[in-house]
Amino acid sequence: KKKKKGPHILLDTLLPPASRPSSATMPLRPLLLAGLLATSSAFAPAPSNHALGRTSPSLSMVAVDTSDIKNGLTIELDGEPYKVLSFSIMKQARGAAKTTIKFKNLKRGNTLENTYRSGEKFETAQIDKKKSQYTYEDENGNYFFMDSETFEEVMVESASIEDQKKWISEGMECDLIYFKGNVIEVAVPSPYVYQIVETEPNVKGNTAQGYTKPATLDCGATINVPGFIEQGTMIKVDSDKGEYIQVAKD
Repeated sequence: KKKKKGPHILLDTLLPPASRPSSATMPLRPLLLAGLLATSSAFAPAPSNHALGRTSPSLSMVAVDTSDIKNGLTIELDGEPYKVLSFSIMKQARGAAKTTIKFKNLKRGNTLENTYRSGEKFETAQIDKKKSQYTYEDENGNYFFMDSETFEEVMVESASIEDQKKWISEGMECDLIYFKGNVIEVAVPSPYVYQIVETEPNVKGNTAQGYTKPATLDCGATINVPGFIEQGTMIKVDSDKGEYIQVAKD
């Protein structure tokens, strides 16, 4: 009947003959074996976050108060992103000043106006910006972009782009604003150079100061331009304000 090899036999095979324990050191064998096992486990790779079902921690939101409020700031209220459209500070003879803020909900599109005591705190919304190139619009008014890094196609619903639609031209690179993995806004570059595709001709002899006329741009928007501007001219436009800046330089 063959005798099964115990752990001490395996240990003997791992050690050189001069280092193999004698019968006098036999009681130490279990301790040596335990030491080897502990050493080998120390070199084993640690389990990854994915194996533990964890995700890497995200950046914490920044706390701001009424003194930090500015137009365009996006904060989180009741779990939703709100963009500051305008604000005003009302000073009082007695007591702290009050700040009235007009917000736009970037998910729903509605606006609201609230008044806050001076020093009240908010949390900025965790948003990500990704450069993406506009490619086309479908029959439902949804806009499609190509991520400039991954080259993946991204669809932006019509409601999320309503205010910027008229400024987006073919091939334009915009910033897609993400909140909790969803696109909530499209930021159009400003200033930007557009071509005038339609405007009335300049009337010779018209030297009236401040004379302007409407002009349609290649993106579809219409703005007022100086009377001397001709059709086909490339102009620089402040797309945030919707205003003419100057004739674009070559």
